[in-house]
Amino acid sequence: MEIRLQPDPEFPVHQLMNALFAKLHRTLVEQGSTDIGVSFPAAGTQATGMGDRMRLHGPEPALHRCMTQHWLKGMHDHAHCSDLLSVPDGCSQQTVRRVQALGGSDLRRLRKRLMARTNCSAEEAARQVPDAAAERLKLPFLTMRSASTGQTFRVFVQQAAAGQQQDGAFNTYGFSRTATLPHFD
Repeated sequence: MEIRLQPDPEFPVHQLMNALFAKLHRTLVEQGSTDIGVSFPAAGTQATGMGDRMRLHGPEPALHRCMTQHWLKGMHDHAHCSDLLSVPDGCSQQTVRRVQALGGSDLRRLRKRLMARTNCSAEEAARQVPDAAAERLKLPFLTMRSASTGQTFRVFVQQAAAGQQQDGAFNTYGFSRTATLPHFD
């Protein structure tokens, strides 16, 4: 099933995609779903955004169950859903997964661990694990808000070509490190 965002003069496409993805994530959490995968056929490769399309992949019963949750409520003016479609023959495979950058809290944890292991000072730990060790990812991302803490965070998404089809489970973002999804235009 493909969901295509409609142009809106009041909301940029990335903001609508963030809202759409957050709604889907909440539904996948509520259902405990592991059989629905998500891809973004119009996503850029260099942090240019996820584009205006999101595809849901999975068995027909799982997609029907997901769509009966009415998670698109409030998005009907902004999104158009296709019917359930068959995957075209001969398409390639891809993995879609979340990539997490090493950030400030990770650096603090590494420094603290280094100080405990080697009995070095905070200054020495900061020299050995500098702020420059933080990663800067150049991947498209979605912005989410944690339901438990209220904090905003980025979900960096890597879509990469895969050799052969591989079955597996998907997490509540619709991503998997091993399971593949069909890739086609």
